[in-house]
Amino acid sequence: MILLEKGDAYSTLSSKDIEESLLPVLSSLPLENKKVLVIIPDSTRTIPMKLLFNILERALLGKTKKLDFMIALGTHPPMNDEELKRHLGVTYREAEERGIQIFNHRWDKKEELREVGVLSSQEMEEISSFLIKEAVPVTVNKNIFNYDELIIVGPVFPHEVVGFSGGYKYLFPGIAGEEITHKFHWFAALITNPKVIGHKNTPVREILNRAARFIPHPITLISLVMRGEEVCGLFAGDAQEAWSRAADLSSQVNIVYKDKPFSTVISVAPPLYNELWVGGKCMYKLEPVVADGGKLIIYAPHIKEISLTHGKYLREVGYHTRDFFLAQWEKYRHYPGAVLAHSTHVKGIGKYVNGREYPRIEVILATGIPQEVCKEINLGYLDYRTLRPEDFMGREEEGILVVPRAGEMLYKLSDGTVPDIDKL
Repeated sequence: MILLEKGDAYSTLSSKDIEESLLPVLSSLPLENKKVLVIIPDSTRTIPMKLLFNILERALLGKTKKLDFMIALGTHPPMNDEELKRHLGVTYREAEERGIQIFNHRWDKKEELREVGVLSSQEMEEISSFLIKEAVPVTVNKNIFNYDELIIVGPVFPHEVVGFSGGYKYLFPGIAGEEITHKFHWFAALITNPKVIGHKNTPVREILNRAARFIPHPITLISLVMRGEEVCGLFAGDAQEAWSRAADLSSQVNIVYKDKPFSTVISVAPPLYNELWVGGKCMYKLEPVVADGGKLIIYAPHIKEISLTHGKYLREVGYHTRDFFLAQWEKYRHYPGAVLAHSTHVKGIGKYVNGREYPRIEVILATGIPQEVCKEINLGYLDYRTLRPEDFMGREEEGILVVPRAGEMLYKLSDGTVPDIDKL
C-alpha cells in the first residue's frame, strides 16, 4: 500500500512541502508503544537528511516507546561526530540527550551480525541463470532485533549494481554482513555495469527482494527522488511499492540522453565522494556514452584515498576488466567479491586475449592519488593542476563532454545502445 506519493518530473518540493506531506503520514502509522529503528544513508548520498531527521523526531519521538537510527554504511567507514553533525545536525551525544541512539553499521564485526536465512544454491542458480551456484547466507545487524518495526529512508538513483538504488538496498548491503554483500556485487560485475545500470527489474535486485523476506519486521519505506540537491519526488508506504514508484520517477529525472558517444568525458566528482571507492560512480554513470577507444577522466583533486576499507585489496589486485579476472579465476577467486566488482566497474568492460587485457576505454584519474599509485593499480594518471574542466565546457560537437557534478545522473545513448563486450 502506498501512503504518500508526491511530486513529478517537473516539480520541486520545498522543505515545507516535505514536512507538510510527511508529518501526517508518520503520525498515522500505528507505532504507539513500539520500538522503532530508522535506517538511513550516510553522507555519500544526496538527500536532505537534516530535514528528514527533524521530521522523524518530531513525529515519532513522543509517540513511540523508543526511536533510534542506524546508518546503513554497507562497507563504508563509520561516521565521526563532525560528519554526523553535518549530516543530521546533531552529534552522537546530542542525539542521546534527546533520547535517540544513532548506530553505525559494522559489516566487519561478526559479533554484531546475525544470520536470518540462507538463499539456497537452487535459488541462486535460478535467479542468476547459473552464473552463481553457491548458497548464500544472509546476515544482518543483530541490533534490529531490539526493535518492533523498521523505517527505511533514502534516495533512489540509477545504480551500477542493482539497477536503481534505494529500498531494500538499505538492508543489503546497508546493514548486512559480507557474504551476501560480496556475492551480489560480483554477480552484477559478471553481467556488467552497462547492462545493469538504469534497469529497474534486474536479477541482482531480485536477490535483495528474496533476502528481505528473511527480515521478520514490518517495514515502512520513505523514498526520495532528487534532481541535483532538490527533491522532486516523495513516496512512502509498502517497501516494494514505494521503491517501485520512486524508481519510475528516477528513470525520468536522473537519466540524461545523448545522441552520440564522446571521445573524451571529463567527470567532475562532487565533495561527497571522498575516496575512489565511491568516486567510481563518476565512471559508472558515464561509461555508456564514452566512445569505443575513448577516455574518461575522473577529476577530483580532493580524492586522495583509494578506499579506507578496501584499499589494501585494491592495491593488490588493481583495476581490471571482468574478463581479466575470469581468465585467472583461481588466482583471484579468494578476494572479496565487492572489491573485484568495484575494480571491474571502474575499469569498464573489455577483453582479455592471449594474456593481454584490452579495455574498451581508458580511465584516467586527475585526483590527489599520486602517479605511482595510479600506475600500480592500472589506471591512467593526469596531474589535476594541468586540467581546468571549465575550459572544455560547450564542446560536445567536438566529442568532449564535461559533467560538472557527476555520480548521480546516468548518461545513456538515446538510441538505446549500450557498450557490449561481445561486440568489441
